[in-house]
Amino acid sequence: MSTFPGPRLGGAALVLGPVLVLAGVLLRLPYPFFFPHQLAAVVLHPAQMTAAATCFLAGQVVLLCAVSTVVHQIAVPKPRWAAWSGALVLIGLVERVFHAGFDQAATDLARHRGADYATAFVAEAYGDLHLFSFLSFTIMFGWPLLGFAAYRAGVLGPVRAVALAAMTVLPLGVLKGTTMWSIAAAAGLCVAFVPSGIRLLKQAARPDRRTFGLACLGTVAVGALGYLSSLG
Repeated sequence: MSTFPGPRLGGAALVLGPVLVLAGVLLRLPYPFFFPHQLAAVVLHPAQMTAAATCFLAGQVVLLCAVSTVVHQIAVPKPRWAAWSGALVLIGLVERVFHAGFDQAATDLARHRGADYATAFVAEAYGDLHLFSFLSFTIMFGWPLLGFAAYRAGVLGPVRAVALAAMTVLPLGVLKGTTMWSIAAAAGLCVAFVPSGIRLLKQAARPDRRTFGLACLGTVAVGALGYLSSLG
C-alpha cells in the first residue's frame, strides 16, 4: 500500500529540499549575520536577498514532504521513534515558515520605509511572545532525535545520521544571516537526504502515459492557480 508522499514526490523532496536550503544559506553569505545588516542588504541588494529568502523558505516547505518520507521509513521498525522525532521536526519546520513570514514583513518595511525604520521596528517587536516562542526547542532537538531514530531504524548509517543531526546548529529566529554553522548544517542535510532521494527516484516505477499526462495537466493547473493567487 502506497502512503503519502510516495516514492516520486518523497524522492524529489529529499533531493530538492536540502539543495534549496543550501542555496538560500549561500546566497546570503556575503552579508553580516544580525538583522540590521540583513535589512540593509535587502535595500542594497534586493534581487540577491529575495532569491536567498525564497530558496530558504521553499526549502522548508519541501522538507515537510522529505521528512514525512523519512518518518514513514523509520515507522516500519520503530513507530514510536518515528512519531516523536517526526512531530518535533515537522513543528520546527512550520516554525521556520512562521519566521519567514515575519522576515517578509520586515523586508517589505525596509523596501518601502527604509532600513532604519525596519530595523527599529524589528528591535521593538523581536521579543514579543507568540505560540512559537514556546516551541523553539522543536527546531533545536527535533533534528538530532530524527537522526538518532533513523540510525536506530537502519534508515541512515552513522555518518549520515550525524550529518542530519547537524541541522540543530542552523541558526533559528528571524532575519538571520549565514555563518559557518549554517553552511555545515545545510551541507549535512544534503549528505543525509540527497542520496536517499536519488535512490527512491531510481526505485520508483516509471509512470505510464496516463500518469504522465495527468502530471503534465496538473503542473499546468498548479501554475495557473499560482498566477491567479498572486492577483488577490
